[in-house]
Amino acid sequence: MADGRVPLAPVPSVGAVSRQVRIGYGLGSFCTGTFSTVPGLLLLFYLTNVLDVSSAIAGPVVFVPKVWDLVVNPVVGRLSDATRSERGPRRPWLLAGALTLPVCFALIFIGPPLTGAPAGLFVGAAFLLASTAYALFEVPYKAMPAEMTNDYHEQSSLLSWRMVFAGVAILISGSVAPAIADNAADGVAGYRVMGLAMAAILLAAMLASFFGTRRAPMTERQRAEPTLRAQLAVLRTNRRFGWLLALSCAQMLAAGVMLAGAPYFATYTLGDPHAVTPLFVCLVGPILVTMPLWIRLSRRIDKRGAMIIASLLFMVGSAGLVATPSLGSAYAYGCVLVIGVGYAGLQLLQYSMLADTIIADAEASGERRAGVFTGVWTAAETVVFAFGALVLSGLLTAAGFVSSDLDHPVAQSQRALNTVQWGAPMIAAVVIALSIVATTRYDLTSETVRPEPTGRPRPSTQS
Repeated sequence: MADGRVPLAPVPSVGAVSRQVRIGYGLGSFCTGTFSTVPGLLLLFYLTNVLDVSSAIAGPVVFVPKVWDLVVNPVVGRLSDATRSERGPRRPWLLAGALTLPVCFALIFIGPPLTGAPAGLFVGAAFLLASTAYALFEVPYKAMPAEMTNDYHEQSSLLSWRMVFAGVAILISGSVAPAIADNAADGVAGYRVMGLAMAAILLAAMLASFFGTRRAPMTERQRAEPTLRAQLAVLRTNRRFGWLLALSCAQMLAAGVMLAGAPYFATYTLGDPHAVTPLFVCLVGPILVTMPLWIRLSRRIDKRGAMIIASLLFMVGSAGLVATPSLGSAYAYGCVLVIGVGYAGLQLLQYSMLADTIIADAEASGERRAGVFTGVWTAAETVVFAFGALVLSGLLTAAGFVSSDLDHPVAQSQRALNTVQWGAPMIAAVVIALSIVATTRYDLTSETVRPEPTGRPRPSTQS
């Protein structure tokens, strides 16, 4: 080429991924599911109702460490793009994350016996370390599917395995973690045990994913990539990625608000703190059983059409929750079940569409930027997800919500109770409606994504 660059080795036109690799890759989603769910579900409540941290402080404690992701995630993506290793460009980073995240995650919940603002500062620092370690694993992990196959529908099939394992992880972390935290005689001790238990799950699953993907197909890397700044500049001009990122951020904000609000909704609207567990079963159960249906639907009406249907289900279920005081707990569980069906589709389809976008970019540019794509994506995803907790904490603060510890519970004002009932569900419904608008502007379909006509996957010699 005139600029001295060597073109990429082509990606295989039909890339069937082996069952062993699918399982190995899928196990890595325990990292995604656990690290997203436990802090998203319990961290804000842990701060305000266990450590007596005011909601005005607790919100930034949850959110600010995620702003760091905007810096570290693209850097990790760029470094993984440039990595040369006999284990492949991504897997060394998976190993680094597997060895650091479990330790940092446990630190969030096993800190010194502090309360109030000092406790908030310690938790925030530990959460910052954990977020950095999470980036080491998650950013390269999300880049891998686009390098295993570029078949439009094979992407959805591969990622359905990821989502099934993610569903199991969310189910375990969303139901078992609160049960462990609540059942201990000492509430703080319960959270310590929970943190250690979830850290052990993270370690086992992340190492299993590292070893399980050692035979994953990958394409050759034959030239140095442009600088990180140059790649980020190109991403800003990628209209398809921009719309996909916009719809994903809207969906993550809705999910983040709902997840952070779940313990408050269970405690103050349903009147049962232990209701978090059945709520999570209703949310996650559909992920385990509806994946084949979403794949079939995406092949029938394409991924964009299926995404709109999934968004509508999420929106209707969220808005319906505001009627819970009048219609009862069973009705609330039904609404969450509808949300769960929609959420299953959103999670599968957005990651499949991201892989399509990465492949389309590589075919158009001749450059591999998968790591930078997924770095920006993961940074935005985690920041927006945490922003949901910040929004909820702001609403609670404005409504006069009073923080407490487990030994000194307080009665909340009617205004605060109304905010718990209406706040998260209606914000989620409105934001998901906005995501539908962004979805209509995304134009990659099975007709516009074209696989390369030649090329074969390089047999992996990873160890």
